[in-house]
Amino acid sequence: MNTAMKHQRLDAIRELVSGSLVPNQDELRRKLRRKGFRVTQATLSRDIHELRLFKGPGGYSLPQREGGNGSAGDEDDAPPSLAEMIESFGLRVQHAMNQVVVGTVMGGAQPLAAALDRTGWPEVVGTIAGDDTVLVICPDVRRADEVETRLRTMLEA
Repeated sequence: MNTAMKHQRLDAIRELVSGSLVPNQDELRRKLRRKGFRVTQATLSRDIHELRLFKGPGGYSLPQREGGNGSAGDEDDAPPSLAEMIESFGLRVQHAMNQVVVGTVMGGAQPLAAALDRTGWPEVVGTIAGDDTVLVICPDVRRADEVETRLRTMLEA
């Protein structure tokens, strides 16, 4: 992959998000295309994760940094929290026996699963991520219900 092109694309995303309303990934992808960047949804999801963009009621925005501007010098900060990842990528949560299924936007499952793994919740035995679905495995039905409740609360916040 061309590193210079990636940096140009990330700069374009920063510029687009800070300068205009970007309500969803499809709109961001269209705006990037108009700037000459053709990206797949999976690449865009990785870029959003790398830039730690937040998705709120007004669409995507850059993370607020104390005294900073989101420059490359901030890359050693802690990774996004599970709540931030659920807000950015989560669509639905459903409990099934000792498992919880989390539906995400395309390309959002792996970063969300990684965030869930980082939390170290004792109720989670492990996760398996596809492209738009995370399977959360719990030791029993009761704990799966607890995990579903916690994730649903984050999703609906």
